[in-house]
Amino acid sequence: MTAPVLASSTPWMPADVDSIAGLLGGVPVRWWLSGGAALDRWLGREIRTRPNTDVSVAAVDLSALVDALPARVTAWTLSDVEGCVVPLDTAPADADPHPVLLQDEERGVWVLQVNVEDGSPRAWVYKRDPRLSLPWDRAVLDLDGVPTGAPEVQLVWKALRPRPEDEVDKDAVIATLDDEARSWYEGAILSIHPHSTWSIRIRSPFAPAKASWNRTMHS
Repeated sequence: MTAPVLASSTPWMPADVDSIAGLLGGVPVRWWLSGGAALDRWLGREIRTRPNTDVSVAAVDLSALVDALPARVTAWTLSDVEGCVVPLDTAPADADPHPVLLQDEERGVWVLQVNVEDGSPRAWVYKRDPRLSLPWDRAVLDLDGVPTGAPEVQLVWKALRPRPEDEVDKDAVIATLDDEARSWYEGAILSIHPHSTWSIRIRSPFAPAKASWNRTMHS
C-alpha cells in the first residue's frame, strides 16, 4: 500500500475554467463547476481570490471521470492520517472518496478538487440530507458551454457552518437570484439547516444579524 503523503507538500495552482473545460470536456459523465468557482461563473466576475477550484460529480460517475483523465493527471483522496492523501486507486473500497484532488504530475501541483455528490438519474440529491433534491436541469446550469452548479445550491452547501468568506459569497450572489431560486434556497435553509446563522434573516428579515437567543445578556 502506498504511504500517505502530506497534502500540503504539493502546492496549488488552481485550473481556470477554460483549462477545466479542456480537461473534462471529453469525460463521458456529468460533471459541473461547483463551490465558489460556480458562484464566480454565475456572476461573471471573481468575488474573491480562491485557494482552489472545485468541480463536482455524482458518486456513481467518479470512476468513469477519473478513468478519462489524461495520464499526467492523477487522483488522490484523504487518508486516515490527518492532512495526508493517498492515490485514489489504493483507498479502501468502502472509503468515502471525498474530496478527490487532481494533481498535474508534470508540474507537480494540485489543479482541481472533485467533490463527490449524490444523485439519481433524474435529480441531484443533497448529500447531507436526501430530502433535498432538484431536477438536474435546475441543479446544473449551462453557462456559456460550461456545466455550472446553480448558485442557490452552492449557497446551501455553504450554509451549514458559514465562514466569513462564505458570507462574502452569499452577499454577492443572493440579490441576483430570481424568485424561484431564492424561494428554493430559503426553503432549503429553513428545512435542512434551520440552525444556520443564515436562517435568521430568512425568518426575520428586518431583525439584527444576531438572533435574540444568541446575544450575550447583560444586567
